[in-house]
Amino acid sequence: MPLLPLAILFGVVSLACAVTLVIHAFRRSVGTGVMVLLIPCYMLVYAFSQFEHPRKNLIVAGFLASTVLTAVFLGMGAHGLAAVAARTPPPGF
Repeated sequence: MPLLPLAILFGVVSLACAVTLVIHAFRRSVGTGVMVLLIPCYMLVYAFSQFEHPRKNLIVAGFLASTVLTAVFLGMGAHGLAAVAARTPPPGF
């Protein structure tokens, strides 16, 4: 099950990038920050249209890539755990 630690790692990277985006949105205005927090997918709209940072490309790419990789590794890890749990014990137990 080495995929679950990778999911945690990429989840932390995604969280760090998301926090950077949220902090920037709240510095722009409280309304924008609340919209980034509460409206689904508005963080992506904000990241591509209004986010201005010297490392914008790295932050947005890190957020998108690590979010996708977290979902993939969580799915694969959960599938592996389900396969292990579904195995029947050998006879005699």
